Amino acid sequence: METYSWYSQLIKPTWAPPSWLFGLVWTVLYAIIAVTFGTVFYKVFTKQNPWIVAVPFALNLFFNFAFTPIQFGLKNNLLASIDILLVIGTLVWALIAIWHASPELRWVVYANIPYLLWGIFATFLQLTITFLNR
Repeated sequence: METYSWYSQLIKPTWAPPSWLFGLVWTVLYAIIAVTFGTVFYKVFTKQNPWIVAVPFALNLFFNFAFTPIQFGLKNNLLASIDILLVIGTLVWALIAIWHASPELRWVVYANIPYLLWGIFATFLQLTITFLNR
């Protein structure tokens, strides 16, 4: 409850979505991530793709999962902003890597467009919240 109270007291832009929407969106996105990233890791582990292709996918998962503890555990908007930039950066890197490395997995890029779009939106939101609460 203390975390919710802290976040609810932050100054947010008028275009910030309601809190309940985040859970709904991330439920769908995590399903997409599980299927697509899982497929990439499977192809790497079965040596159908080079291991280097999995690096940006693994880093993306790390930075994605680090966001909540940074934002809501540490309550650190600046670190959360840096982290979310790393989420977007590694996602773009991952999608470019799989596009070039594995033409049969280009569907992974298309399937992750919602993740990319939400990630870009969430990045602008986080950067705005960080700026407004400096």
